[in-house]
Amino acid sequence: MIIACMAILVAGCKHDTFTISGTIDGGAGKTLWLEEISPEGPLFIDSIPVDAKGRFKYTYKMPYRSLYNLHTTENNYIVTLPDYGEKLDVTGSWDNLSMTYDVSGSPESALLWQLQQYTNDGGKVLNELVDTSEHYALMHQRGLIDADAVALKKQETDSLYRLVFAEQQDYVCRFIEENQGSLATLIALYKPFNNRMLIDTRNPQCIDWYDMVLEGLEQRYPDNPHTLHFKNTTEHLRSALSRQ
Repeated sequence: MIIACMAILVAGCKHDTFTISGTIDGGAGKTLWLEEISPEGPLFIDSIPVDAKGRFKYTYKMPYRSLYNLHTTENNYIVTLPDYGEKLDVTGSWDNLSMTYDVSGSPESALLWQLQQYTNDGGKVLNELVDTSEHYALMHQRGLIDADAVALKKQETDSLYRLVFAEQQDYVCRFIEENQGSLATLIALYKPFNNRMLIDTRNPQCIDWYDMVLEGLEQRYPDNPHTLHFKNTTEHLRSALSRQ
């Protein structure tokens, strides 16, 4: 009987936890840290040492389903969405984890990987547009081209930027529709691109997307703190939009 009870307790503990491990290139001897994206904001969980071969492993008991950031530095991190009992395997580069990482062992963390990869692709195009604009400005300063050529190129790059931004918007909207009920839709909903919100709360139509996210979360996680907090957020947004 004692052995049986111990087995149940062990099984219960495993059911409540997730494990994140992997190998980080350039991370030997350094320290990662894990934080929860709680409804109230980032919450530090623990630091995670990386061994001499770049490997790390950490197990955490989740009080409820939530989102977790894995950091190398303050502004270099990835977002994961583990389920109970999952074993996430993460690989990537220490210096640029968000651009280089891969994750397996967690289907909803893989969803967030897909979302980040699309953002990364858009960011690469944006960097190319910035480089082109700076190149033309420099050529103008050196007298190699006239102001009309610079203005024409600016019109072209501005048009391409609007196209890329619209593509990013379309992607996050599809992501929300296709993954309704996942906490990953919260990340998509709040996704910025070039410091602009893809779903802008100043646009009255944004409430449709907030309602869609809320409907899915209430169906799947009615008592989750994220759902309860997001319900209040949506109600406040609706009230603010009605006063516009």
